[in-house]
Amino acid sequence: MFRKILEIDRGWSYTLRVAEKPGMLRTLAMIFAHSGDSWFWGAGLAFLWLASSAFWKQWAVYEVFWISVLAALVMSLKFSIRRRRPEGEWGAIYRNTDPHSFPSGHAARAFLIAVIASFFVPFWLMIVLWVWAPLVSLARVAMGVHYLSDIVAGAVIGVLVALIGMQFSALLFSLFSRWVGINLW
Repeated sequence: MFRKILEIDRGWSYTLRVAEKPGMLRTLAMIFAHSGDSWFWGAGLAFLWLASSAFWKQWAVYEVFWISVLAALVMSLKFSIRRRRPEGEWGAIYRNTDPHSFPSGHAARAFLIAVIASFFVPFWLMIVLWVWAPLVSLARVAMGVHYLSDIVAGAVIGVLVALIGMQFSALLFSLFSRWVGINLW
């Protein structure tokens, strides 16, 4: 039964692939696939923290902290489960630095970002991020570095970590600020 589910997952995932098909759809998939990269979000949130008001700094701190927690969880799961990425040429950096695909860290991160943003950002930005998150996830399948089940699991993990994390964030950051004597925003 489990093998049959993995077979269906593999078939559906290969149906969505555009990595080997030049054109506009491949270009868009590449852009969305990379837009969820951790270095990109780390740099962007660091800039936001340095150059903005307390409101945006707070959002940046929450995002960076929970992205870090999520990364540790996802990498632990990947190295425990050890599911190989789909075969392919695109995404050599991902294949070399992280050969495991389940769960998708990009999907987890994208959905975590959207959930946490829902607590902070203006409505229009929240909508943009909720549209962006599934596009990043599907682009990872389209570019051949994940299976559909990888992104579904990643999305669920990202949402759960964000929702649970938001329940404890105010207390955690308050305790941290008192302990080190600085306000992060």
